[in-house]
Amino acid sequence: MFNSTCVARIMSCCIFIITLCIVSHTQASEEQKRPNILFAIADDWGWPHAGAYGDPVVKTPTFDRLAREGVLFQNAYVSSPSCTPSRGAILTGKYHWQLEAGANLHCIFPDKFETYPEILKAHGYQVGYTGKAWGPGRTETTGRELAGKRFKSFQDFLQHQKQGEPFCFWLGSSDPHRPYEAGTGVQSGMDLFQIKLPACFPDASVVRSDVADYYFEVQRFDKLVGDAMKSLEEKGELDNTIIFMTGDHGMPFPRGKSCLYDTGTRVPLAARWPEKIKAGRSVTDFVSLIDLAPTYYEAAGVKIPTDVTGRSLMPVLTNSKSGRITDNRDEVIFGKERHVPSQEAPDMGGYPCRAIRTDDFLYIHNIRPDRWPAGTPDYQHAAIPGTWYGDCDNGPTKTYMVENKNKDATHRRLYDLAFGKLPAEELYDLRNDPDQLQNVAASPMYEKIKAKLANELQQQLVATHDPRELGQGDELEKHPYLGGGPKHPSLEVKRKKRGKKQSK
Repeated sequence: MFNSTCVARIMSCCIFIITLCIVSHTQASEEQKRPNILFAIADDWGWPHAGAYGDPVVKTPTFDRLAREGVLFQNAYVSSPSCTPSRGAILTGKYHWQLEAGANLHCIFPDKFETYPEILKAHGYQVGYTGKAWGPGRTETTGRELAGKRFKSFQDFLQHQKQGEPFCFWLGSSDPHRPYEAGTGVQSGMDLFQIKLPACFPDASVVRSDVADYYFEVQRFDKLVGDAMKSLEEKGELDNTIIFMTGDHGMPFPRGKSCLYDTGTRVPLAARWPEKIKAGRSVTDFVSLIDLAPTYYEAAGVKIPTDVTGRSLMPVLTNSKSGRITDNRDEVIFGKERHVPSQEAPDMGGYPCRAIRTDDFLYIHNIRPDRWPAGTPDYQHAAIPGTWYGDCDNGPTKTYMVENKNKDATHRRLYDLAFGKLPAEELYDLRNDPDQLQNVAASPMYEKIKAKLANELQQQLVATHDPRELGQGDELEKHPYLGGGPKHPSLEVKRKKRGKKQSK
């Protein structure tokens, strides 16, 4: 027979065990509720080349679905319009100028900077990537997995996923990076006359066809993301997955990639997360892709590291309104360090510049106006032998603009805008000049607004410890460059002929 004391002890133990089970079950449930994260990023895909933004030619049903079932960002910008620094900024949540060697293309990524996949992995997330993640370049420690383990596809990653554990996956693609297979856009049925050419391009059939070939690869990337969403649906994980879809910078055309105009820094961005995001919203807040890392941390319940510069987008995502959501997102800053060393020998530097963008203005500070913004046209004396306008990828549009620069006044003006040297300051009044073609920095009527924007930009750069504002800018150019550069067409022809001979 048990006495009352024994019964009380037994009951106390039972209550303790039940409580432990409830707590354990609750913790397990909370663990399962942590959302998956799918980040889809294209190589060289710029704004506004998606159906959701009103482009009449390119077909992006997946991106349009994300915008329709989630939120579409109207003012999303990269930290730098160059692959390596843009991706490094996304991974760390810091501006590229805060990443030492990582501020440059084809660099060595320093060990001292942690990435969000590494941190989420330490907090129980399964991480992985496919396609292009960080780069081009190499890590200081060989074999370091900045975006997780590489998988041959997202579907392969899902097959290796451990049941009940959240995942964070980087879905990368080399599309729409050059080179393109000429004529693919036309062959796919695109109407060249319906293409809305950027105002900085001459209107020529070769240019329209080149843009169509770019669109063709944008569509291929869109299908890749669509296949990933289908796999999530089949697995029952779609609605528990935050999906962001974007590009690492603007299109690889003159005055696009590697430039600080909207054609280089503004990117498509849409997000879907049914649990938190009200469908069908369009947001005009200015956001930087460095805001994604802290957003992922907050969504995953992970403390945001103190050295992260970006600001979580959760207040924007979870708001039910459209338009301007927060008062402190009415501007964005970005810049550029060394893309390709494309000046004349022996200068192995880049074209450092910084900018601030608001609703009405774009202000750019060109730190070394003595240098060529798009690289020297004198390939015979280039720092990297044979490099021809090295900060602009080779392609039909580039070749056409250079070869026809003296055709007429329009061609000459557009050539100068894309390849000519620039003054130390540029200012564009977007109310009258949305295409950013008329530099009004020297106009007395804009003196006050120019001074205000220059001061605001400087304050933010100082606050983020930009070496250029601290008198240490040259240190950013001392890091080794591991890549090559776009060659003059005559050298490309010789290279191809040598290749054919060697293959015989």
